[in-house]
Amino acid sequence: MKRLDVQGLEFHPVIRLPADYEVYDFTQGYDPARSMLSRYGVGKFDEVRVGMYTSELFQGERNIHMGIDLAAPAGEPVYAFAAGEVFLFAYNAAEGDYGYTLITKHVLKDVEVYALHGHLAKRSLDGKVVGQRFPAGEVIAWLGEKHENGGWNPHLHFQLSLQRPEVCDMPGAVSAAQRADALRIYPDPRLVLGPLY
Repeated sequence: MKRLDVQGLEFHPVIRLPADYEVYDFTQGYDPARSMLSRYGVGKFDEVRVGMYTSELFQGERNIHMGIDLAAPAGEPVYAFAAGEVFLFAYNAAEGDYGYTLITKHVLKDVEVYALHGHLAKRSLDGKVVGQRFPAGEVIAWLGEKHENGGWNPHLHFQLSLQRPEVCDMPGAVSAAQRADALRIYPDPRLVLGPLY
């Protein structure tokens, strides 16, 4: 599998974050009563999130996060980080899943990379066609409310893959036994999102 080299490339922000966004620490799990410092925040890649994933979808101690979460209010626009095309889109309906999901395909220095955008608003898939091309910076989706995004507080789960997805899904959390292989397939999204933390 090729390595993703982005040196010298520039990317558009996927979510426009203000300067005062919060960087989350979910290593002790999620506390719904905690005070929020900002309506915007970032959840880390390759973070072990103890006790956070409790639905049947995550059986087998799948608690290592393979994407980056970008929290923002529902309805916030999601932008294409680079020129690309619509690869797959679907509604992943299981409790705790992605809800409305879009996977885009990009070619960066001759390497195919796929980007999953999860927890979207239903309208994000309206009019989408596989193969539909878009430029960097185009609005390609919007963040969804809890009732349409898999039951989560509004945020974007953004994940890269060097492996062509067969279905409109990627494992957003993996087990410790799966981690080494997952890190080869799913590179750190900060390669295109920038140094968020």
